[in-house]
Amino acid sequence: ALRSTKKATMRTATAVNFGTRTPDPVLTLLASAKCYQISTRRSMALELALLNAPYRAFSNDTSNSATTEQQNLVLYCLPSMADYLSESGQSDAAFVRAAIMSSTSSVVVYDPRSDKLSCDCSDVHALFANPALSKSSALGALVELDSTASALFTDNQANNNTVIVVGGGGREHALAVALAASPLVSSVVCCPGNGGTAKESNPKIRNQGANQSNETVIALVKEVGATLVAVGPEQPLVDGLVDALAIECPDVKVFGPSQAAAELEASKAFTKDFLEEHNIPTAKYRNFTDTEEALAYVAALPDAERVVVKASGLAAGKGVLLPETKEETIAAVKEIMSDKAFGNAGDTCVIESFMTGPEASCLAFCDGKTAVLMPAAQDHKRALDGDQGLNTGGMGAYSPAPCVTPNLQKEIEAMCIKTVEKMAERGTPYVGVLYAGMMLTPNGPSVLEFNCRFGDPETQVLLPLLDCDLFEVMCACCVGKLDSVNVRFKENTAAATVVCAAQGYPQKYPKGMEIIGLSNAGTMENVKVYHAGTTLDGSGVTRCNGGRVLAVTGLGASLQDALKASYGAVNSISFVNDAGEKLLHNRTDIAKGAISKKLRIGVLGSTRGTALIPVIKACASGELNAEIVAVVSNKSDAQILDKGRALGVTVKTKFISSKGLSREQYDAECTSALVGAGAELVLLVGYMRILSKAFCDFWANKCINVHPSLLPKHAGGMDLAVHQAVIDAGESESGCTIHMVTEAVDGGPIVVQKVVKVDGGETAESLKAKVQAQEGIAFIEAITSMGGSPNKGNVMSYADAGVSIDAGNTLVEMIKPACKSTRRSGCDADLGGFGGLFDLAAAGYDSNNTILIGATDGVGTKLRIAQATKKHDYVGIDLVAMCVNDLIVAGGEPLFFLDYYATGKLEVDEAAAVVKGIAEGCRQSGCGLIGGETAEMPSMYAPGDYDLAGFSVGAVTKGDVLPKDVAAGDVLLGLPSSGIHSNGFSLVRRLLEKENLGFDSPCPWDANAGTVGDSLLTPTKIYVKSCLPLLKAKILNALAHITGGGLLENLPRIMPDGVDAEITGHPSLPVVFKWMKTASGLDDTEMLRTFNCGVGMVLIVKPDKADQAKELLRSAGEEVVYDLGVLVNGGSKRVIVKGDIS
Repeated sequence: ALRSTKKATMRTATAVNFGTRTPDPVLTLLASAKCYQISTRRSMALELALLNAPYRAFSNDTSNSATTEQQNLVLYCLPSMADYLSESGQSDAAFVRAAIMSSTSSVVVYDPRSDKLSCDCSDVHALFANPALSKSSALGALVELDSTASALFTDNQANNNTVIVVGGGGREHALAVALAASPLVSSVVCCPGNGGTAKESNPKIRNQGANQSNETVIALVKEVGATLVAVGPEQPLVDGLVDALAIECPDVKVFGPSQAAAELEASKAFTKDFLEEHNIPTAKYRNFTDTEEALAYVAALPDAERVVVKASGLAAGKGVLLPETKEETIAAVKEIMSDKAFGNAGDTCVIESFMTGPEASCLAFCDGKTAVLMPAAQDHKRALDGDQGLNTGGMGAYSPAPCVTPNLQKEIEAMCIKTVEKMAERGTPYVGVLYAGMMLTPNGPSVLEFNCRFGDPETQVLLPLLDCDLFEVMCACCVGKLDSVNVRFKENTAAATVVCAAQGYPQKYPKGMEIIGLSNAGTMENVKVYHAGTTLDGSGVTRCNGGRVLAVTGLGASLQDALKASYGAVNSISFVNDAGEKLLHNRTDIAKGAISKKLRIGVLGSTRGTALIPVIKACASGELNAEIVAVVSNKSDAQILDKGRALGVTVKTKFISSKGLSREQYDAECTSALVGAGAELVLLVGYMRILSKAFCDFWANKCINVHPSLLPKHAGGMDLAVHQAVIDAGESESGCTIHMVTEAVDGGPIVVQKVVKVDGGETAESLKAKVQAQEGIAFIEAITSMGGSPNKGNVMSYADAGVSIDAGNTLVEMIKPACKSTRRSGCDADLGGFGGLFDLAAAGYDSNNTILIGATDGVGTKLRIAQATKKHDYVGIDLVAMCVNDLIVAGGEPLFFLDYYATGKLEVDEAAAVVKGIAEGCRQSGCGLIGGETAEMPSMYAPGDYDLAGFSVGAVTKGDVLPKDVAAGDVLLGLPSSGIHSNGFSLVRRLLEKENLGFDSPCPWDANAGTVGDSLLTPTKIYVKSCLPLLKAKILNALAHITGGGLLENLPRIMPDGVDAEITGHPSLPVVFKWMKTASGLDDTEMLRTFNCGVGMVLIVKPDKADQAKELLRSAGEEVVYDLGVLVNGGSKRVIVKGDIS
């Protein structure tokens, strides 16, 4: 009898649209499903939540990978209507619809309003095995969404909301752009707005209102019938705008706190008392209204105790003084209280302890009941690089801030929620944005201050990251229903903003300069230019009208990418006064500290952790640019936990019991602790557990272990047993190995090994002591190699090495239109990807019957002439010609082209001229310019030098490859060259030197050519469009491109054995070659072996096709076709030229 077999199945799941939601029914289902892989679409929070108790599941459980069938589960979180109508929402819905149509996918819908799933999921096996069971309810949910959307647009009022944004800075521009993106908003009115909101590309946005006074705003609300008012600056809030609108326009939603709630910003003294009362961490402080009392307090402070002195009221961000000595502290108190440097804001003075640590801007949406924290940002207050110069309103910002780990994010959000709850208890509910300035001290996060509005420039990095409808969020806050909105931000995306200020800011600065380059910057990919201090003159020209003029925001997959985008745009902008002076100032080091941040290390250990001690010391001394953020153990009494506790409360030190847990469950909980602390690298230090494959996959290439032998010897052993095995084997040396952790125990790639000698009479204990002394040193070397190098703290940038990333970005933006103009069937000629794509089918080729041809070439020393004359427009055509002419010779149609431009110093205009020439060559040959590489290498090329290389690919149908059927009797036709083309220029330059001619000399061979350089730079002729009709007519037998080596060397390359070429109709030498012949003294044979001598392409056809070939050539634009000669029977593929070519 045959034994029946049951096919194994591989379960996968995809969570869609959950954002920051982590509902228990969904997590329970995912954990019980034991999926091979869990993917997420805008649902990354689920991955981390799954690691936590009680779920303890990895999203990559590959333990059951040996499968033959696949079953899929799609979990879809019902979106709000605004989210459903967004581009992302429609993409998610399309994904779900496709899953419903798939025979192997089950689809379950989660409704956040009821916290329930759309079907019974208690039987996980049945859910996967019978996909049809779940699909009707899922389809019904989508139908209901479509029905609601249809009704929404039938009701004009539902999507006819007018929003007023109060304010006129960069923050308000960002708010207007984000609000206008909502499908529920028909109009955004900026009051008073600025030059950017006046010219914003989104037609929904406009300016109206002369100022931001309460009276103006109230009148405007009534005039335009506003649904929502979003208040940007703090002054209108402190002046009671929200309260006034509640009386005058009670039906209008107002996003912002009341005057009483805005006291959190209006009075630092109030805030300090509030924080202390409710046990929210803040610095030790005292409030003073009497100058003498304040001075007496300062005098009594220990000399070593440093404090911060603050004016309690609003002081335009300048009322915080940072004295360093007691004398300076006394002077600061007098400046605020006696001298009234900040006016009435200094009537009350706050003196608080000086805190140390990174600062973070933590903004939260608040609805009077709760709060949802946005990603943390960090800004740069000082005017100059290196955090030097005077304080400003902010010179740049970035988000997410790497210093705020997931655990810190939760802790800070809890502080914000508590603040909102306690404000509600005192009868002053807080609605709007709560901006908590946080200090991440060695004792944990502490509140520096509160602001009652969006920050500037933090808003310009946070709102571009928002991945939900801002109008919907604000409306929910206004009615106390923030929990009904899925507030989330773009995953795996960073934002960076660089502020462009007028020179002199924050002191005296000019106004009225014309802003040049806005249109170019505005079209750059992943860039948004927000206006602050701008205005439009009578002619519609945008001019500077403030200190901080623009905020240029870039987005990217990493912070580095975001900075590249931002600085690329900044470098294309200038502020120019009437005298032509450029007066723009910006910092060049935004986020430099974040990029060179310390490597965060997590530790798993079971023993004393002796090998960790050198690592701790290296982190403390700066030998490693790293910090330990978590120490986790499976032993409650492990001494390694004491080492973690000794590092302070900010280090996550935790015992996790393995009782009752599978290996994967235990590893998931450990991973949750490590990820929450922000660990980027995991060290196993005496860890006495075998790790699951899921853990190894999660931490692939980010987890290292120390083993007490020279692996691969004695793999799998532990502690003294390993050392005894070394001694028993009679080995003369041993040591330790740092290796990557993989599923194979002690089998991962080796990172570092340290060797010790095994002496006579060695014991296991004595050898252990020797090896153990090397383990910490080995860890330090391994950490250094994996990103913990101390040099990271003192970063040398590409710019320091002479390479300008920003110039490269600017070049790309300049050449994009030229590249785009080469678009053809099969490619779109877009730049910016890692590789260019070409679709053969779209170009009309059957891939099964097509051969691809590749060609590569350069321009040679002709480049010297372009560089000397600074005329770079045509060498790009030469580059393309040298490649595509070779492709056509094989019978192929050129499809696409790529270029390589290498230089010592990138001059953007020069490089752009070259690439535009390349694009022109591509247009002439009908191929797409789909990519290229610009290499700036100061150590390889002198300033002003560059080199070019081109790479082209063509296609030819099988059976049509040339040459074919070439034989005696075939006719040779010739096409004229345009000049010297791109070969022989080393000789040409020597001849010019011999004749004492420079490139700027009048041309001696052609009076109409201008200079010598002008004539020599005539671009190489491209023969593609002339020859393609003959190829399509299938009347060509061969083609020869006459390049270096001339006619005598190139024609034989396409001739078969047994024939010679008899040239009887070679044209007379063109004037340039006659001059070269005279100057060089070369005879005809050597001329024909060196230059093309006036014939750039030779065509071979059958005698009966010669007339048809000529007619097709003339129709393609060839006015002259030479009857060069014929092929004759011979023996050595000779080219015999008869007659005098001179």
